[in-house]
Amino acid sequence: MSLTGTPFLYTVVALTAVALVLPLMLWSRLRGPRVLRAAARVLMLLFAQGTAVTLVFVLVNNANDLYDNWADLFGTGDHVQQAADLGPDGTGGIPLEHLPRQRAVFTAATGPGMRAAGGVRVTQLRGRVSGVNAEVYVWLPPQYDRPAYRHHRFPVVELLPGYPGSAKAWFGSLRVHEQLLPLMRSGRVAPFILVAPRTNLLAGADTGCANIPGTVNADSWLSVDVPRMVTDTFRAAPAPAGWAVAGYSAGGHCATKLAVAHPDRYRAAISMSGYNDPSGEPGSLAAQTPALRAANNPYLLLRGALAPPAVALYESGQPHDGYEAALALRRIAEAPTTVHVVFLPRSAGGHTMALWRPQIVPAFRWLTEEMGQARAGRVRAGATPPSRSTGGSTHEALASDSASRAGAARRR
Repeated sequence: MSLTGTPFLYTVVALTAVALVLPLMLWSRLRGPRVLRAAARVLMLLFAQGTAVTLVFVLVNNANDLYDNWADLFGTGDHVQQAADLGPDGTGGIPLEHLPRQRAVFTAATGPGMRAAGGVRVTQLRGRVSGVNAEVYVWLPPQYDRPAYRHHRFPVVELLPGYPGSAKAWFGSLRVHEQLLPLMRSGRVAPFILVAPRTNLLAGADTGCANIPGTVNADSWLSVDVPRMVTDTFRAAPAPAGWAVAGYSAGGHCATKLAVAHPDRYRAAISMSGYNDPSGEPGSLAAQTPALRAANNPYLLLRGALAPPAVALYESGQPHDGYEAALALRRIAEAPTTVHVVFLPRSAGGHTMALWRPQIVPAFRWLTEEMGQARAGRVRAGATPPSRSTGGSTHEALASDSASRAGAARRR
C-alpha cells in the first residue's frame, strides 16, 4: 500500500475511529483478573495514541510531500550506483557538448496533482555521469504540442524540493503547473518546461546537492545528467540562456548554489527560504567538513569568483529564515550578477508550503522578465501586454524589496 495513496489514508482514518470507539465500548465491560484488565486498557490507550499520531503524520506528509514512499520514510532507499571523482567541473573532464546522448521514455505519473493541468510524466533515469539512478518528473507547457510551436525550443526550470522532500511536491502541494497554466496561455508567464528530479538520493541524508567522491554526485546529477536527458528528449532551449533552477528551503539553497557555481549551465535561480551555509540543514553531507561547506556555500562562491557570474538570483525569505542570507548575497553581488531580494513578513506564515505556494506566480513572472521571455511569450500567445494586476497587491507590496526594508525596520 502506497505511503501517499488514498487507500492508506482511509485505512488510517478507519483505524483511528476504531481506536476511539473501543475504549468507550469495552472499558467497563472487560472481565477477568485485574492485571489482564489493566493490560487490555493500556493496550487500547496505546492503540488510540498510535493511530492518532499516525493519522497526523499522514496528513502532514500528504500536505507537504515530505516522504514519497516507504523507503524514503524508513531510510532504506539508495539511488546511488557509483560516485566517481568527477573533478571540479563535475563531468569527469568531458566537455558538456561531448557527453553521450541520453533520451528517455516517459509515462504518466500518478499521485495527487499529477493528472491536473494536462498531466505530469515521469521516467527512471540512469545518470551516466553522476552514477545516480532515480526518477525525474516533467510537465510540458500548453504550447508544446501546438503546430505553431513545432520548431520552438522552450526554456526550462528545474524544481528542487526541501529536505526531506519528494520530487512530486512542486506538482502536488505547491500546484506549480496548475497555477502557471492559465498565465502561460495568456502570455503573462513564459511557457517553461518544468523538470522535478529526485534530490533525496541517499538513505537518511541530505546530499546538499554536492559532489562528494565515493559518496554521491548530486551536483552532477542535477546540473549534468538531468539537463542532458531533457535536452535530448524534448525541444528544450540550450543552456545557459534557456535554463533556470528553483527551490524552497534546502532546495532553495541548492538552486542558488547551482546557479552561482555553474553560470555556464543556468541563467537564473529562485530560492524561497533558502540559506547560504550548508549547515543550515544539520543533516547535510555538504556541511561535514570545512572544505565541503566552503565549496557549497553560494556566498563564498560568489565572493571568491574570478569574475562575477552572469546569473540572476531571486531570493525570498522571512527574518531569520532566508532574508538575511539574501541580503548577504546582494551586498557582495557585482554586475553582471543581480540579486532580487523579497522580504516576507512573519504574518505571511512560517516555513511551510502555505508560505511558498503564493510566491510561485510572482517568482515566475520575475523569471519570465529576467530570462528575456516576456515579449516572445506575449506575441506567441496572441495576447496584449497585460496591465499589472491588483490582485494580491498588498502581499506583493509587503514582499517587494523596495517596500520591505522600511517595514523590516519597523518590525525590529
